[in-house]
Parts: sequence; structure tokens; C-alpha cells
Amino acid sequence: MFRYFENLVDPYGPYDEKDTPPTRLLPFMLDYAKPFKRIFVYATIMSVVVAAIEIGLIWVMGWVVDILAGDPAEVWETYGGWLIAIAVFILLIRPGLQALDVLLLNNTILPNFGTLIRWRAHKHVLRQSVGWFENDFAGRIANRIMQTPPAAGEAVFQVFDAITFSIAYVIGALVLLGQADARLAIPLIGWLFLYGALVVWTVKRVGPASQAASDARSEVTGRVVDSYTNIHSVKMFAHHKTELDYARDAIEKTRQTFQREMRIFTIMDVVLVTLNGLLIVAVVGWAFWLWMQGQASVGVVAAATALTLRLNAMTGWIMWALTSFFRQLGVVAEGMQTIAQPITLVDDPDAQPLQLAKGKIEIQSLTHHYGRDSGGLDQISLTIQPGEKVGLIGRSGAGKSTLVKLLLRFYDPESGRILIDGQDITKVTQDSLRMAIGMVQQDSSLLHRSVRDNILYGRPDATEADLVAATEQAQADAFIRTLQDLQGRTGYEAQVGERGVKLSGGQRQRVTLARVILKNAPILLLDEATSALDSEVEAAIQDTLYGMMEGKTVIAIAHRLSTIAHMDRILVMDEGRIVEEGTHDALLALGGLYAGFWARQSGGFIDPDTKAAE
Repeated sequence: MFRYFENLVDPYGPYDEKDTPPTRLLPFMLDYAKPFKRIFVYATIMSVVVAAIEIGLIWVMGWVVDILAGDPAEVWETYGGWLIAIAVFILLIRPGLQALDVLLLNNTILPNFGTLIRWRAHKHVLRQSVGWFENDFAGRIANRIMQTPPAAGEAVFQVFDAITFSIAYVIGALVLLGQADARLAIPLIGWLFLYGALVVWTVKRVGPASQAASDARSEVTGRVVDSYTNIHSVKMFAHHKTELDYARDAIEKTRQTFQREMRIFTIMDVVLVTLNGLLIVAVVGWAFWLWMQGQASVGVVAAATALTLRLNAMTGWIMWALTSFFRQLGVVAEGMQTIAQPITLVDDPDAQPLQLAKGKIEIQSLTHHYGRDSGGLDQISLTIQPGEKVGLIGRSGAGKSTLVKLLLRFYDPESGRILIDGQDITKVTQDSLRMAIGMVQQDSSLLHRSVRDNILYGRPDATEADLVAATEQAQADAFIRTLQDLQGRTGYEAQVGERGVKLSGGQRQRVTLARVILKNAPILLLDEATSALDSEVEAAIQDTLYGMMEGKTVIAIAHRLSTIAHMDRILVMDEGRIVEEGTHDALLALGGLYAGFWARQSGGFIDPDTKAAE
């Protein structure tokens, strides 16, 4: 039974992905709710049915009180069948209907609605560009992905568990009192007006207050995760107190926003108790007065009393449900700042997979300044022939990394274009472009998974023999087989820790090299590929690198000039432009910037303060 209701909606089912999701709250929620339309109709019906049953029981209680005024034998003879039917209904039918109501809410809507939002939100965020991620805390992004789905699920739950139920209940109460004596509905209507005013006052304030509190919590998460992620720097620079102060500012802001939110609820509670007192005195007192005048039966007084006491108990729950509803909507609205952001770097509508035949790269008047007036690239034009090995050097900020990021299409250029085998990379699919490029970065961070998973990231369908061959070529197989994590997993199954922290820099770099070797892409980008290796390992792995380059188009960024001295061509960049190009010997003979780097390098690295030779 549970499984049937749990599987009424598939949260992972196909849907129409949007590059620009709705940015207003109601359309945003309705867009996610589309697979649940039928379920929401059923849930509404059951909520109304349950409320009607509760009102009906109060009416039955009043009826029972009235019939008890007669002789017991006559009462049983006259009404015994009805009383038995009512008992059967209460014992069997009512629990069945209640079960259907809660099964829809607890087993169909709550688990699946939140899961659907989390899955689709994560899928949407993963499609964002690298630049988008660089502009925010990873912790804050993750926090919004995690807290928005349960908040949205709770908001939907309150719609059917409380809001729909309470509306149906109040309407039923008015009908019940009106049937008993229309005058009894007057104080209830007056109370409803005052109660509605309190609801409006509360929800107008609780939504913005909740959004502010949620935003503050996300800020705390972002700062705390930032400290944990960079714990080595925190410890190395002994900035424990600095990080505590940094976190405390955000934590205190969270406390203050939460205090303001709770003030609203305190005022609401006090006013609500006062209003409920007025309701009880007005309705029960009036019913008692009508009974004294002989215009109402004891059953009417009993029903009116039970109803008002039930409403008194419910109003606090309804108010909390309403405020919870709007609080959760505030959390959703805060999460939408991440989840509803449009995808700006998208495939062209007519994009086709990259058809890579030779690996020729043409860069035409390429300019990109990240939206600023300086930095990045400025009118770069360059052609790299198929199979050509090109070294790329320059001071920090010269534009080397920007060129690589544009080639991978992590950003779109502000002007100019890049062609691979004659195809504009903005006109092919991003996945096919990146599958054709292998890259070894200076920052060789790994996924918090096993060594095997990290290497197979290069080619998930690779065989065990391919995997081992790649690690042996990267000089990594020997140390991998000695690994063991705290859970006792060894070798290729050992976990490497967050960003590969359990491995040394050289070990991480060799695992990264193995991953790229396994990928075997026709275009190879090397960004300080041996920077984390000691001299002995670097010497051993140089042959591996040159073997990797065989038959590929290669762009290698290096500060250690000895690693690129044998390239077919070396490009020297400065202030976003290519200022020199040629072979190592030709550039030395030129006596320009490269010659200055070579003459002044220390241990084979570029001196960042080097000036061009006079």
C-alpha cells in the first residue's frame, strides 16, 4: 500500500527544461507542481471530506444530547440502529478516509515534491557556467539547494493539511450554527473578520522576515563551509580567531533576524488568545441565553460549545500553519535567488556535436575582459595546426588562463571567435566540445570519492586493463596500491578525501594525469601540469607527458620554461596580447621578453617582475 502511494509521482520523470525559470514565486511553485496536478485535486477533496466529517461529528454530538432527554428504552428502540451505524462509521469508515488523506499527503506529496525540486534544482545549477559558480559561495549554493525543497514541500503540505481543511471547517461551522440558530453565526462571523485581520497582519510581516532569516542562514553556511574548505590555510596562518569573528558576524545577523521573526509570532499568540476568548464567550454565551429563552435545545448549546472549543484549539494550529506556510514560502523565495537564475551560457538552438577530424584551432580577434575595462584578452588572433605543440608563457594576469577558459567555453568571448576544424565552438554542444579536450590543471583537486572513480571520470566505460595502463603511464599505480583509508578500503577503492586532501600534491597530480591519459582526447591543455611534482618524479613523468602529446594538438602553460623549451612554438603573452612567438632558440636570439625570462628565471621559473630586455 505504501509503495503504491509513494510511486504515484516519479520525481525523476522527464520534463521541459527551461534556461530561464519563472522568477516570481507563484509561477515558480506551479511550474514544479505540474506532475502533481491530479494528486493535488485528490488531496483537496480528501481535506474537505475530513473537515466535513469533523463538523458532522459535532452535529451528531448535539443530536445525541437532545435524544438523551427521553426514556432510555424508547431511545434505543427508536435510534439504536442509527447509533450503531454511527459507531461503525467512526470505527471503520472514518479511519479509512483519514488514512487515504494522510497517505496522499505523507507518502505521495511530501517525499516526492521535495525530491523533485531538489533533483531539478541541482540539475539546473549544474548547467550554470563556471563563471556563475565563481561569483558565489559553494556553501550558500548548496544550502539553498538543500533547504528550498523541504520548505516548498512543507508549504504544499500546509495547503492541504491546514489551509484547505480549515476553510472547509469554518464554512461547515457556519452552516452548523446557522441550522441550529442563524443568530449563533453572527459572533462567529465577527470573530472571523478579526481573525482574518490578524492573519493578514501576520503574513505580511512573516514572509519578508522569514526570507531575511533564511538568507542570513545561507550566509552562515557559506562562511562556515568556506573556512572548512580552506582549513589548511586557516591553520597555516593561525587565523582561528579571524575565522571565528568572520563566522560570528554572520551568526549574529542570523540571531537578530530570527529574533525579529519571533517577535511577530509572540504578538500573534497574545492577540489570538484574546480573540479566542471573545469567540467562546460570545457563541457559548449567546447559545446559553437562547436556551434560557427556550429558543434553543440543550443539544444546540452542547454543539455550539464543542464547536467553539474545537475552533479555539484549531485557531492556534491554523495560525501556525498559515505562518509556517508563508515562512516556508520566504525560504523558497530566498532559494530562488540561486535556483531560478537563468542559464546564460547555453548551447545554440541548432548546436550539433563537434566533428573533430584533425584538431586545428583558429582564434580570430578574440577579446574578453570579464565585463571590465582591463585584464583578460585583447584582440588575440592565432592559428594552431593539427598536431602542433604550443607553449604559452607570460606573467600572472597576462591572459593565459582566460584563453584556456574561452577555449573550453567556460565563458563566451565579448568579441571574436574560436574555431576547431572550422567549427565555431559557440555553435557546437558544450559537452561534445569538452569531451574533445583533455586538461591537466595546476590545481589538481579530486572528487571526494575513490581513486578508481576519480580516474574513470576521464572515461567511465574504460576496462580495468585500460585503467591500470593509464595509472602505470602516469607513474601512479605503485603508490595507489599502497593506499588505505580509515574505513579499511585499499588501493583503487580507497577514498581520497575532499578535493583529494588525503593525497600529497604530487600524488593528486599523477591521479589527474592518469585520468587525462585515460580520456585520450585529441586536444590537450596542460596548465602547469608538473608544478606539484618533485624533480625526480617530474623527470620520470616527462616522457609520459610527451607520450600523451603524440598525435595531439597541445597548448601547454608553464612558468617552468624547461618544460616547454622543446615545443614546436612558444607564445609569449603580456597584457592580454601575444607579444612574441617562435621556437625556443628563435626567441632567445630575439632578445626580447622571453629571453629576459630565460636569463632571469630561478630554478626554471619565470620571475614575475621580469621586464623586457632592453
